[in-house]
Amino acid sequence: MLRIVGIVVLVFVVAVAGLLAYAATRPDDFRVQRSIAIKAPPDKVMGLVGDLRGWTAWSPYEKKDPAMKRSYSGAPVGKGAVYEWDGNKDVGRGRMEILEATPSKVTLKLDFMTPFEAHNTAEFTAVPRGDSTNVTTNVTWAMYGPSPFMAKVIQTVIDMDKMIGTDFEAGLQSLKAVAEK
Repeated sequence: MLRIVGIVVLVFVVAVAGLLAYAATRPDDFRVQRSIAIKAPPDKVMGLVGDLRGWTAWSPYEKKDPAMKRSYSGAPVGKGAVYEWDGNKDVGRGRMEILEATPSKVTLKLDFMTPFEAHNTAEFTAVPRGDSTNVTTNVTWAMYGPSPFMAKVIQTVIDMDKMIGTDFEAGLQSLKAVAEK
């Protein structure tokens, strides 16, 4: 009996060591992005992204916890606008600040406090296609940042690209619906 317990413990230790060794080989940073074509000019689409108070109309995270606490500070829109949230386990607690806002790009600094601490960058880019009478904007929503060791371990069992990418896809569909009205 003691031999069986010893073998089970050894197998467990080897499996954990293998998982940790594999995690150590993973990249030191990550990037998740999704894109969509929206039948609206870039300045209209980026205007919706650059107004953090308006995210309630299209952000997928707003739908995950409509009762979350929100606060706004800094500039009312665009560069310097700040949005802080505190919600359920699906959205956690965090802060974002617009670092850049142009008709073709909005860059945000993202600081997540819970459920996991993380400091990342989100970026929305808009590339117009067509002419002024029939413009379509290709919008890309990306998030990137460092992958510390614990994040690498988590990413060995959770597909972050799929998890975050699914939210981005839903958000871009909602943004499209709002922008095309």
